[in-house]
This record gives sequence, structure tokens and C-alpha cells, in this order.
Amino acid sequence: MQSAMEPVPLGDAGVELTHSFNLRPFWMPFTSNRAFKQKPRLISSASGHYYFTPDGRRLFDSFSGLWTTGLGHCHPKIVEAVQKQVARLDYSMAFQVSHPGAFELAEKVVDIAPGGFDHCFFVNSGSEAVDTALKIAIAYHRAKGEGTRTRIIGRERGYHGVNFGGMSVGGMPANRKMFNGSLLPNVTHLAHTHLPEKNAFTRGQPVHGAHLADELERFVTFYDASNIAAAIVEPVAGSAGVLVPPVGYLEKLREICTRHGILLIFDEVITGFGRVGAAFASERFNVKPDIITVAKGITNGVIPMGAVLVGREIHDAFMNGPEHLVEFFHGYTYSGHPVATAAGLAALDAYREVGAFARARSLEQSFEDAIHALRDAPHVADIRNFGLMGCVELAPRPDEPGARGMEAHVKCFEAGLVVRNGMDNISFSPFLNSTPDEFVQTFDTLRCVLKTVN
Repeated sequence: MQSAMEPVPLGDAGVELTHSFNLRPFWMPFTSNRAFKQKPRLISSASGHYYFTPDGRRLFDSFSGLWTTGLGHCHPKIVEAVQKQVARLDYSMAFQVSHPGAFELAEKVVDIAPGGFDHCFFVNSGSEAVDTALKIAIAYHRAKGEGTRTRIIGRERGYHGVNFGGMSVGGMPANRKMFNGSLLPNVTHLAHTHLPEKNAFTRGQPVHGAHLADELERFVTFYDASNIAAAIVEPVAGSAGVLVPPVGYLEKLREICTRHGILLIFDEVITGFGRVGAAFASERFNVKPDIITVAKGITNGVIPMGAVLVGREIHDAFMNGPEHLVEFFHGYTYSGHPVATAAGLAALDAYREVGAFARARSLEQSFEDAIHALRDAPHVADIRNFGLMGCVELAPRPDEPGARGMEAHVKCFEAGLVVRNGMDNISFSPFLNSTPDEFVQTFDTLRCVLKTVN
């Protein structure tokens, strides 16, 4: 990445690349495929905080993968663990048979979870973790003799993956519109907490907006608590552009759910494993949910994996039938995959050995100062941050929402900086072992880019 004193070398990534492969067959996820394939942005290798392109350019990764790779790319401890595991046990059937690594990782995950979480159900992604959590919530109430509790409360602008359950409780209109007629019927959405007219350019938690949690109480009145199974929220909404909970908001949700017997699910797929300066956001905010979903950082992004964490009360509600029968008819072929668990064990060891979560917490002020220094940069409409999560929201072009953000993304790549844009939100998820100088260089580069964006 270029230093703050050097001009940003825009345009050098536009060199024509020769490929030994055809770009056409791969239908890329969450990508403008036609535009990409006219001018592909390809990454061939990675190390530490950097990506490398096929033509040898070095790119600084300001998003640590996709909220995934807090320890840096190709961490030697994790690489070694994966290499050894795949040569020893590549796969073990997950139904009625298992392997030691799955039990070892489950124990280590619940050890760093908030008190009372003592069971771990493995899946393969955040999307699967959410759908699993929803099924657990509904089945739990049925097991307790409260089978009418089937309604789930989601939130506008929430992102809970792209399986049908996650889309149903999620509140991202673009994700939902093509599938609206096939989404789960018993879902209601809370208002989102983004109040730019009152909270623009807030550092950390905004002051205004805790009252929005009271809408859950209105839903209880309208639907009756006996029909509501759970409410699901991201403690900090990531994919919507880092929407930070107002002071007191999560506490209010917890109090309302407790009072009415509603399970509170925290989707910590992004916020788990150090992203907000603690093992989990529930620890950082001192608000304990009933169910936690995780993924991404559990293996440092090396092997796909996710998990759902619950306490003994929920787990044991399923354990009342004959011992020889399956208690919960759910799971995946690759639940607790041996290579994924090896990556997870190595990642958790690495987090502990380097004090990654405390290190992330110590970097928050430097990150906050660096990102908010862009307040006067061209097109900047808002800046939000919490932990090592941040978003620079650009004012959209008239009648072209998302075009300005996409131009900034492409020009950053050409300048040697990988950023994540969601429409006109430019989001940042720095490494847990970043340096303050990297923050300064990142946002100096973005400032230079924004001066060239139309």
C-alpha cells in the first residue's frame, strides 16, 4: 500500500492479463459479473496483511478477507495444522460417528463463550448457523410444550445469510425481493437503528435510538408472547454498513425477551472472535443472549465452518426421549469436518498465544481517529465505527445508487488497497494485529481515491 506521502498510482491494475482459464463459467457470488469479467480483479496469493495479483502487484487487505481473517492470511500455525490433518484424517462421517477434533474444538469454543454457554452445534457457514439457530429456537419451545411459539422477530437492514431462514429474518431488500413469495411466513421485522439525522459521524455507540427496542413490546401485544419464539439481531450490523447499536438498545431487547419468554439470538458471525475487542460482542456489551451464531473467525477464514452455541437449558430440553433415538433431526454432511476443526483448534490457540482480542481492543482508538479523519473528504456523508469495524458512507449519485461506491472500490484496488463496498458504503474490518500506521495509510489512500471519484 502506498504511504500517505506518495501519490496514489491509479490505473496500473488495468494491464491486460493473459489467462489460462475461461472467466465465463464461474457465476460469482454477490458480484456484478458482467462488469467484473470485462476488467477482472484477480488475487493469486496472500501473506500476512497482503494479497498478491497474478501480475505481481501487492495489495493491502483492509477487510481482513471478508470479516474472516483477523490473524492475517496464511497464518503458519493454521496452515501446518490443516496440512497435517488432511494427511491423517480427511473426513469422518458426522452422523452417529465422530472424531476427537470435533469434541476438542467444541470445548474450546464454549470455554471462551459467555458463562452458561456449554454446547456447540457445528455447521459450515454463517448462513447455516442462522438457519440452525432458528430451528433450535422453534423446536425448543415445542419440546417445552409451547408449540404455538413459531413467530420469529428479525430486523430491517439485518443480514443473516442467504438461506431461506436467514433471508426471511433478514432485512436486506435486495436479498429478499426475488424470493419474497417463498420466504418464511411467521416473521416480523423491527425497525433498524440507523438514525443519521441524529447520529451522523458518531464515534462508537450512538446516543439516540434505544427507544426503537420498544417496538418488540408492541409486537408482543399484537401477536401475544405465546406465539413468538425468538428475536434475532446482529449486535453490530455488519453487512448493512456497520450499524452500531444505540446505548441501551441491546439491554432493552434482552429485558423484553426475558419478561416474555422469548429467546434472544445474537448473530455473531461477524462480531465473534475479537472483531469488537472481546471474544464475543455479548461479552463486550455485557448483554447475554440465549443463542449465539458464529462462523468466519472460528477458523480465521481458512476452512468454511460455523457453529451455534446454546446453554444447558436449551440443549437438555431435547434430551427427554428414548436414548437410542435422534433428539434433533438436523445436521450437515460436513458438520465438525476434521480439517475444519483442525483449523479451528489452531486458530483459537493462535488467538490466545498472541492476545489477539486484547490487541484488537487496544487498537480501537487509533482506528477510530484514522477513519473519522475522512469526515471532510469528498462525497463522505457519514462515518460509523465500533471495535475494529468501520464504515465510510458516500453520498449516492442522483439516480445511480451504488455507482459511486463501486467506482471507489475499483479505484482503491487499482491503488493497492482492497476495500469492501456495499452499494455506497465502504466498510473496513482491519486485522486484529494491525498497526496504527496501517490505519493512517489505508484512509490516506481512500482520501486520494475519493478525490478522483465522480
